[in-house]
Amino acid sequence: MNLIDNKRCFVCGKENESGLKIDFFIENRRIRAEFSIDNRFQGFSGIVHGGIISTILDEAMVKLAFGLGFSAVTANLNVNLRKPAKPNEKLIATGEIIGDFGRKIKAKSSITKEDGALVAEAEGLLVKCQKFPPTETNVS
Repeated sequence: MNLIDNKRCFVCGKENESGLKIDFFIENRRIRAEFSIDNRFQGFSGIVHGGIISTILDEAMVKLAFGLGFSAVTANLNVNLRKPAKPNEKLIATGEIIGDFGRKIKAKSSITKEDGALVAEAEGLLVKCQKFPPTETNVS
């Protein structure tokens, strides 16, 4: 399977009018993003929807794999929501690859508040679709 970035990803796509448009950066085989979520994505009043938090955790893992040269998709995602995030609150997402097992990659990610309080964490199993050399366009 050949995965193509059409710039319309809900989390990071700059051409998705209703997306989050989060900028991720990869350094030393880890990924990081600083962002806030506006009140369009609330669950209960004053709380960012847990599905949005889970989506960002998933994106951090898959985008890191992609940036490191692996075309991969999520096969399994386990999320633990720890503290609610408020709309427009500064949040930090990080992720890393913790295992590479042939066609499978094990990864983890987390979202914290600016003060370091853990909002959510996830572990995922990704399945590689294709190997290609990392490029500038994979990482931005």
